[in-house]
Amino acid sequence: MNSHPHIGDSGSLAIVHNGVIENFQAIKRRLQSEGYTFQSATDTEVIAHLIDSCLKRQPPVADMAAVDYQPLVTAVQAALAQLQGTYGLAILFRQWPDVLIAARLGSPLIVGVGANEHLWPATLAVGRLHRQDRLSGRPRVGGGYRRQSARNSPRSGSHQPQRSRAGFSGGRCCKGGFAHFMLKEIFEQPESIENALRGRLDRDAATAKFGGFNLTPQQLCAVGRIIMTGCGTSWHAALVGEYQIETMARLPVEVEYASELRYRNPPLDNNTLVFAITQSGETADTLAALREMKRKGCPTLGICNVVGSTIAQESDGGFYLRAGPEIGVASTKAFTSQCTVLAMLALYFGRLRHLGFAAGLTIIDHLQTLPDKVRQALQCNDQVEAIARKYAHCNISFTWAGNSISHRLGGALKLKEISYIHAEGYPAAEMKHGPIALVDEKTPSVFLLPHGQVYDKVMSNLQEIKARGGP
Repeated sequence: MNSHPHIGDSGSLAIVHNGVIENFQAIKRRLQSEGYTFQSATDTEVIAHLIDSCLKRQPPVADMAAVDYQPLVTAVQAALAQLQGTYGLAILFRQWPDVLIAARLGSPLIVGVGANEHLWPATLAVGRLHRQDRLSGRPRVGGGYRRQSARNSPRSGSHQPQRSRAGFSGGRCCKGGFAHFMLKEIFEQPESIENALRGRLDRDAATAKFGGFNLTPQQLCAVGRIIMTGCGTSWHAALVGEYQIETMARLPVEVEYASELRYRNPPLDNNTLVFAITQSGETADTLAALREMKRKGCPTLGICNVVGSTIAQESDGGFYLRAGPEIGVASTKAFTSQCTVLAMLALYFGRLRHLGFAAGLTIIDHLQTLPDKVRQALQCNDQVEAIARKYAHCNISFTWAGNSISHRLGGALKLKEISYIHAEGYPAAEMKHGPIALVDEKTPSVFLLPHGQVYDKVMSNLQEIKARGGP
């Protein structure tokens, strides 16, 4: 019942919404006092009823086909003026099915532009609305669109959103024989990693090369600290980048949750470089953190997947992942593409500083083997499925690892997102400092065991788990 679309009173209109309405409880109480009944617990339904309430205050229109649809626009404007928060909205009306109204504040909104229809993937191009734009029109009858700013004034120049070619075809968003998009995208990782690497490795100079820095090598050599910010999976990818850059370039890196960085006031200097990492390029907290760092005078670079996204446009430079569309909610191929790009950045900064030519070539050799190693790893799919069926009904699961914090945290996040099983990630050495008390026969522990200097120590922790009956 909380799923979109949400319906206005008596089915008068339907809306879809991306964003958060912060004052929805107060509006909901007022609408309930007016006799509105709510079917869900979401803030989106409040918008639907609020627009309906504003529509009822408009003069009755006998024949919308004979007049302008301005009464609908006026009702929507009156409703939006009462909302506090962010929204990307698309609104359809039962009585006037050929009218579409869309609006955005903070959240992204893209308009498909096609021939006789405007549903992706039939669209030939996409148009992006500005941050506080509204758009209305009668696309079904060839009426085009009208676009207005937050101050109700038509946008200067063309009344159409600024167009660009659609970045990929509809065929990319078919399951292709897989049961789920996420599984399909897991198996697309070899190709997405190859796309991230393509054209960015320079064996002659034993380094990586990027065209989006918009900073000279001299400016990059002067960087004394890097801040990486992101949310969720992108934050975990940043942790991978932190380890790699500090190891290869001996350059201090701080990883910040974007939701925290946007409200913090960290000490910054002229030699701080900020990376905003995001799959969509529209993540609200990451965008807000980026803007705050720009206000402080820091150069900002975006690492994202969607061409022309807001973060791609507002950052001073940056790099695309080239992972293609990611439909699955739990990011897979975008995460490994982020890790790949960050590894190349570590190589680039390392070669700017102290990393030698031979070491740079060795890293390039390893990077070029990544796609085939992923293909090899994916051959264990049937074994993984069998293990998953065996432990699908466990109450709690911990993900343990050796010395790679990002992968144990990322594994726990994926397990929570997809299976609704609680999971936590810990360094293996931290097991004995509390979590070991929860180990029992219903608490499987997953160990990542790369061969290296801590392999024997992690194996010792694994034996402690087994001694307490933990699978």
